[in-house]
Amino acid sequence: MKYGFSTVAAAVPRVTVGDCMANADAVLALAREADEKGAALVVFPELCLTGYTCGDLFTQEHLLDQALKALERVVTEGAGLSCALVVGLPFRFGASLYNVAAVVHQGKICGLVPKTYIPNYGEFYELRHFQPAFEGLKEAAVCGQTVPFGTGLLFCSSIDPLFRFGVEICEDLWAPAPPSTDLCRRGALVMCNLSAGNETVGKEQYRRDLVTMQSARDVCAYVYAGAGDGESTTDSVFSGHSMVAENGVLRGELAPFSGGSLLLRQVDLSYLSHDRLKMNTFFAPADDFKTVTLPLHASDERVTRFVDPDPFVPSDPAKRAERCASILTMQAWGLKRRLEHTHCKTAVIGISGGLDSTLALLVTCRAFDMLGLDKSGVVAITMPCFGTTSRTKNNAYGLCSALGVSLMEVSIAEAVKVHFSDIGQSMDDHDVTFENAQARERTQVLMDVANKRGGMVIGTGDLSELALGWATYNGDHMSMYGVNASVPKMLVRHLVAYVADTCGRDDLSRVLRDILDTPVSPELLPPTDGEISQKTEDLVGPYRLHDFFLYNTLRCGFTPAKVYLLAKKAFEGVYDDAFILSWLRVFYRRFFAQQFKRSCLPDGPKVGSVTLSPRGDWRMPSDAVAASWLREVDGLR
Repeated sequence: MKYGFSTVAAAVPRVTVGDCMANADAVLALAREADEKGAALVVFPELCLTGYTCGDLFTQEHLLDQALKALERVVTEGAGLSCALVVGLPFRFGASLYNVAAVVHQGKICGLVPKTYIPNYGEFYELRHFQPAFEGLKEAAVCGQTVPFGTGLLFCSSIDPLFRFGVEICEDLWAPAPPSTDLCRRGALVMCNLSAGNETVGKEQYRRDLVTMQSARDVCAYVYAGAGDGESTTDSVFSGHSMVAENGVLRGELAPFSGGSLLLRQVDLSYLSHDRLKMNTFFAPADDFKTVTLPLHASDERVTRFVDPDPFVPSDPAKRAERCASILTMQAWGLKRRLEHTHCKTAVIGISGGLDSTLALLVTCRAFDMLGLDKSGVVAITMPCFGTTSRTKNNAYGLCSALGVSLMEVSIAEAVKVHFSDIGQSMDDHDVTFENAQARERTQVLMDVANKRGGMVIGTGDLSELALGWATYNGDHMSMYGVNASVPKMLVRHLVAYVADTCGRDDLSRVLRDILDTPVSPELLPPTDGEISQKTEDLVGPYRLHDFFLYNTLRCGFTPAKVYLLAKKAFEGVYDDAFILSWLRVFYRRFFAQQFKRSCLPDGPKVGSVTLSPRGDWRMPSDAVAASWLREVDGLR
């Protein structure tokens, strides 16, 4: 089965300025190495068959003839390679000389792409030798073949339809309207840039940002190959800086002056295709480009790239801290605005001593600080019942004391017992009614206290719980503003840990640490020997897995088979295949069955790329069935 993974390469041969045959040897050596390592596409630097720094040698007939002979050698001797090659050379057409990229595959020159923007400023004087690209498409005779010549060329695999690539050259990327944008709008998912940008102070980071952001703007994989060792250093230095970026993420690079010659990275074209599918602004203009097909096997059979087991949580500590600070601010800002709009100076929140209510309380306190309100207006209510343990209750008290909020204790045990008597529910029958009646009684208390005090109820449920439907309908499912609604469970944990690390207070940090160490539980069943008896992850599965499933299903649009493939790679050595597959089935079954709860969610701020708000990113009918998804999962056994 094909999952859209392809390996691309940026290659930096050691150039011998003016010796085209030596350069052809260097190109072929790297091409063979990349082919052996599974690359479908290998991009070489600008003018690599002659050297970029030839200067007025570009006007010499001998050099231009030798460049064509070098190209012919690459075509002939590279005919047995599976990968496509993109190499740079000077090409004379009529009375003009062009800086071109030649796309070569299995003994054929598939097309020539001229450079559009010719720099003639600072240390660059390319207009002395080269003409800018012309309008439209022409045909050129080269190496005994007649090939399309122009910028409007889209190269497509006839075997793997997702593998579609375009070409631009160096300065084209730095111009206000890069050709890559038009090529991507017409279907290219991979962009190649043959470059010979020199190195100056500060240019490395600027180049890195430019490549990465262009891959984001064009929703593509971007392969950038920079000229390096061997180029003349008469007036400039060339570092060999090369990169592969994918939709705003730098997947890998050959650092400047590292001496690296080959960068291979696996890119995910189905992920890029899915992102474009969601963007109605990413439309294709009139089809005035020429599509060149080539019999290129581009799909990888194995996943070789790193698969992040925690896609919602940055692995780098500094970036994670920055992400946590940003999310806490967004959550608090959203609540601040809602409190302002409703002229509300009281916020009521059910506090259990668990992670979700802790985060909601921390966010509410931040919102009150933003408004300059006294935190006594934050009314935290702990509502012990049949499953409450002393640990969670003590943590709830300690948290409220450290934060300086108002605390009420309202035991709901007697009220629930009366309700059980009214409906004929036995205290010994620990069924779903036994559990949900407690959750609904708590919500009733919160709503009524909010009415009594002129406040609003702050919801505590998180994104992972909403995805699985792990909430009691019209119980903890309901509030007046859900601050955690788009925060997945694994990120909730890191947000609370971030506050514990940065609050600067031992009393608050201590209680937050103990809350983090407490098993996740709704505490709706009686404890065993004073300890929590009902652990959520024993019932619905590990939240780490479910967050992974959620991200790859909603954010990336992957099939169950691909989600499973990626999960096996991400959790290799952590969970076995059967374990992953069993909880993947639970994920799809619950996700579809519980949509009715999400269809009537209260408002809550979107803080990330995945949200389940019925008014925002996810609009799904409550009657949609999971049968087809489950059949695919069952077929993977």
